[in-house]
Amino acid sequence: MASLDVQQDRDRLLEGEVAHKFFARVLEQARAADLLSKEHFSVDGTLIEALASLKSYRPKDEQEPPTQGGGRNPTVDFRGEKRSRETHESKTDPDALLFRKSKGTAARLSYMGHLLMENRHGLVVDARVTQATGTAEREAAIEMVEALTGTRRVMVGPDKNYDTKGFVQAMRCANTTPHVAQNDTSRS
Repeated sequence: MASLDVQQDRDRLLEGEVAHKFFARVLEQARAADLLSKEHFSVDGTLIEALASLKSYRPKDEQEPPTQGGGRNPTVDFRGEKRSRETHESKTDPDALLFRKSKGTAARLSYMGHLLMENRHGLVVDARVTQATGTAEREAAIEMVEALTGTRRVMVGPDKNYDTKGFVQAMRCANTTPHVAQNDTSRS
């Protein structure tokens, strides 16, 4: 029941655009004080862990979860069970996706947070939250950079996770010079 309340609160906050209006007002003040660079930006993303237990990640067609150990928090054995986004979902937060940001880390039910910062004072000029997918960081970065107003060419510095031909091409089409850290392990 608590997770439903959190989801309803999140939906109300997003629908009312309260966070967006607050953020826009702060940016207006920073612009008025000439604190924002118009040319140099950085972009990055991070995982935001969902308020959902891995135990809630069950087959989509399952009506009732198995009760091993009884109670509201039964023991669940995932060993040998293949779980994928096509066949499974969180029963408490269906929008959360199972994701791991890098090799050797555990997968968690997550969302992704994305920031675009100007480099003069390190102020955030855009922020987004998306589902956690393998392309979400690059897709959100492209949207945020395209949303920058003005006709002046800007420079954006992302980390090596953005080092793909598609991202670099999209940045160039958005009147942006990408200064992407090279990913020597893979190119796509």
